[in-house]
Amino acid sequence: MIYSEKVRDLREYEGIKQVDIAKYLELDPIVYGHFEREETLIPLKYLIKICDYFNVRLDYVFNFTEEKGLLKTNYKINFGLRIKEIRKELDLTQAKLAKVLNTTQSVIADYERGRYLISLSFLYDMCKKYNISADYLLGRIDFPKYLGK
Repeated sequence: MIYSEKVRDLREYEGIKQVDIAKYLELDPIVYGHFEREETLIPLKYLIKICDYFNVRLDYVFNFTEEKGLLKTNYKINFGLRIKEIRKELDLTQAKLAKVLNTTQSVIADYERGRYLISLSFLYDMCKKYNISADYLLGRIDFPKYLGK
């Protein structure tokens, strides 16, 4: 499970019903229920909205850290340059990163250009594999880049 336990726990702790979160996200409550139980992976844009609603880090929701709070409240999602930066720091080509993360070089290139919002599973896998903060990759925080540092 990538996020369901934390999302459910946050919602229940605040005493909020699934139908209320679904309304906030402008989703059908049944669809949101599938997302929360991870019967269908939630699109990243909705997971970010949930994190913003509860003012928590994606890294917390992904169980990468126990740090909840998101200190940067005025941010712009900007992952392309950061993926490229991290890839170069790790001395990886687009092709090598693509192979490790089971995708194609063109997908990596498109992510780096910001053509598409990064997929939730790609973000999770990249962060877990290389110990990188999801919040950093998305521009939600500027520090730390790496988890546990």
